[in-house]
Amino acid sequence: MLDAAMRTIIDPPLDRLGALLARIGVSADCVTLFALIPGAGAVWALAHQAYGLALALILVNRLCDGLDGAVARHSRLTDFGGYLDIVSDFIFYAAVLLGFLLADPDANAIAAAALMVSFFGTGSSFLAFATIAAKRGLSTEARGAKSFYYMGGLAEGTETILFFILACLAPQHFQWLAYGFAAICWITIAGRALQARALFRDD
Repeated sequence: MLDAAMRTIIDPPLDRLGALLARIGVSADCVTLFALIPGAGAVWALAHQAYGLALALILVNRLCDGLDGAVARHSRLTDFGGYLDIVSDFIFYAAVLLGFLLADPDANAIAAAALMVSFFGTGSSFLAFATIAAKRGLSTEARGAKSFYYMGGLAEGTETILFFILACLAPQHFQWLAYGFAAICWITIAGRALQARALFRDD
């Protein structure tokens, strides 16, 4: 829901940094792959209940996630780059939940598992819509130039980052934060299903 609005704030500085990296020969794929390093570090930090460090590493990962697209726009947008970016995103989202689970398995396991199922729902509804939209020749740049159709929803990347920030700042409330965000995810899934039904009907 907030991604399009956030782009008006974060795109200008990312675009400038992306242009600089492209000029010195750094590829978008390298930025995407580099983001896996702080991502893995965040999982380790969460597992050891180092929540401040985990939050910093999560934010670095998300900065790189925005930066790879900026680099690509100043060099070359590729289908493989788009593929690598979205796969890395979903692995990262699930891995962060694993980190919270490892931090306190007794308290967090069920909530983390419930939210992970919800993430599967939002991810599959997003990718299935993009697949059929491509088949029908549909496109949008509401969230910037992308390799495929980016469908909106109540729970998008910005909301997911906000959830991670809150969970790191108040880890003792992870369970209720996770259940609340899972509910938002399911509203998103239902909204996307209704939108897909209206748009993709053949009768």
